[in-house]
Amino acid sequence: MPTVDMPLQDLRNYTSAARKPHDFDAFWDETLAEARAVPLAPAYSPVENLLPLIDSFDVSFAGYGGDRIRGWLHLPAHRSPSKRLPAVVQYIGYSGGRGLVQQDTTWAQAGYAHFIMDTRGQGYGGITGATPDPHPSAGDMAHPGLMTRGLASKEDYYYRRLYVDAFRAIETVQSFPQVDSDNVVLAGISQGGGLALAAAGLSAGRLNGIRAVLADVPFLQDLPRAINLAQRGPYPEITAFLSRHRNHHEHVLEVLNYFDGVHLARRATAPALFSVALLDDVCPPSTVFASYNSYGTGRPRPREQGPTKSIEVYHFNGHEGGQEHHWVRQLAYLNESLAS
Repeated sequence: MPTVDMPLQDLRNYTSAARKPHDFDAFWDETLAEARAVPLAPAYSPVENLLPLIDSFDVSFAGYGGDRIRGWLHLPAHRSPSKRLPAVVQYIGYSGGRGLVQQDTTWAQAGYAHFIMDTRGQGYGGITGATPDPHPSAGDMAHPGLMTRGLASKEDYYYRRLYVDAFRAIETVQSFPQVDSDNVVLAGISQGGGLALAAAGLSAGRLNGIRAVLADVPFLQDLPRAINLAQRGPYPEITAFLSRHRNHHEHVLEVLNYFDGVHLARRATAPALFSVALLDDVCPPSTVFASYNSYGTGRPRPREQGPTKSIEVYHFNGHEGGQEHHWVRQLAYLNESLAS
């Protein structure tokens, strides 16, 4: 069969060569402490969606820097008023936003509280958004797109803001009176999968109640390898930047290392279901396996098992992955995970 990466038997044992910066934990401790010093101030109001079986709400909360982040909350209309629902927090793929209120209610159709976090500064790629990114990128020489925005420093890098937003989205969902705060699932495809892994890692030891992580063909993993291997998608933005700014290579890798999903996945403690597509030239399979193989390995004590995890392999698919077939797999996985 054709391949864009290494053989599957090698992928199953592959680990990233990226090493966590010595001040990685301190950087994220300080970042989240600053963010949480600002009141979350969640707000939500009902909106008409023309869907008689789904109730929808326009949501906002304080993300990075206190910026108001938007989202949709969808609930089954005929839910019991006395029963709190398990929740799926959904993060969006690169360039997309939360979309129209009717655009995606799949998890609510399955009986969950379904929260879709809008992605600051995105929503230009076919799915509309409603959240600006008001922060200038000091000292930036960015290539078009978001991968190099603020890359002059870890403090200014775009994904610092987005990872904080993803973390605070969990706090927001857990504050809703309709939600069972002990049964929260983090989910996403591509960039959304990367945000789910980042939020899972950042939440470990800080937030309780995360019961599962659904990371579908996740982006932002094993970044040194990804930018050298990916042929399409967002990673080539960094390659194009470095082709013009030839003396910035070392510094760029140093900054990106604070945002590598492999390091954050290692901290996670919730059970996880990954997916990978072996013909994916946007998020190469080795980068997904790097994250999967490290997932949950940073916390266990000697002789203590890490969280359970599994990965679905789609042999003949590119970045589209398993699509509707994988969603059925996720439904079954959550039915089993949340029942235990």
